[in-house]
Amino acid sequence: MNQQVQKTYKSNDTEEWLDRVWTRPIGYLWAKFFERLGVHPNVVTVLSMIIGASAAIFFAHGSYRTEGTTGLVYNIIGVLLLAWANFYDSADGQLARMTGKKTQLGRILDGAASDVWFIPIYCALTWRFYLHHTMEFQWLGIADTSQNAILGAICMFIIALYSGFHCHAGQCALADYYRQIHLYFLNGKAGSELDNSAQQQQLYDETPWTGNVLWKTFLKTYVNYTKNQERRTPHFQQLMQCLHDKYGGVENIPQSFREEFRRFSLPIMPMTNILTFNTRAIALYLFCLLDIPWIYFIFEIVVMSALCGYMRHKHEALCGQLSQRIHNPEHATIS
Repeated sequence: MNQQVQKTYKSNDTEEWLDRVWTRPIGYLWAKFFERLGVHPNVVTVLSMIIGASAAIFFAHGSYRTEGTTGLVYNIIGVLLLAWANFYDSADGQLARMTGKKTQLGRILDGAASDVWFIPIYCALTWRFYLHHTMEFQWLGIADTSQNAILGAICMFIIALYSGFHCHAGQCALADYYRQIHLYFLNGKAGSELDNSAQQQQLYDETPWTGNVLWKTFLKTYVNYTKNQERRTPHFQQLMQCLHDKYGGVENIPQSFREEFRRFSLPIMPMTNILTFNTRAIALYLFCLLDIPWIYFIFEIVVMSALCGYMRHKHEALCGQLSQRIHNPEHATIS
């Protein structure tokens, strides 16, 4: 059983401990279930989106300070639904690797899944603050009037927007990019989903609008997604250009260079895992169960942003040093 589950990993290098012992084994059972039913991996992804987004309803009414046991039960249901969605999010990729049903649409949907979960959840937490803000207002010495409640909810919504679209989305996109880069040097193009914006833009331009409105919309979103990843990683883009210039194509990169990149990239992989789902979800569960969900936004804005900045610094430094080694192999060192 364990060996069968491991065959559905993207790689041992990029698997988080909690995923190994919890998410992947359960995801594998779901993947086998859907395989027997002949369900396509993309359908599983859409199911995960629906289930994860539905958790927002329960988190919105999960304050047990004012709703008692009912609020606590709602919180627990929200936790279980989001965990269930994550099992499906694991199962879709495992199912795709088991059946060979990998598609570009699947890649786009999988990248968008967490956004579909968390956008309604962040809105729900803002609504929850509006409904149950009394304790927070007492801490801040603010009069609990209807006008102040509305202003407080607006401020919380702005914080949620910044936390979600700037911090959460950006952190996950960069973490995913670094994992795909690692997989690229580890397994080659076939074992990675490393895409570039030029290729995606060409695919978008060549796809007619007639009969492809939804697909074109997905592609445009993915073009912007890849462009943002590239904009934030200038030293990696420079490294890829150096490799292309020296070896006449990235397919000809020597195995020794791939192994060296893997060795220095491997310590960055735990940071990419922290910045994706498990740590984020555990923090959300904890603060919701403690009935102070707004602190989750502070955690995401401060703690996760600091970690993301450090991860980016380490990866960009590595790529810059490797580029220097290609140009001046006698003088460049890797730290």
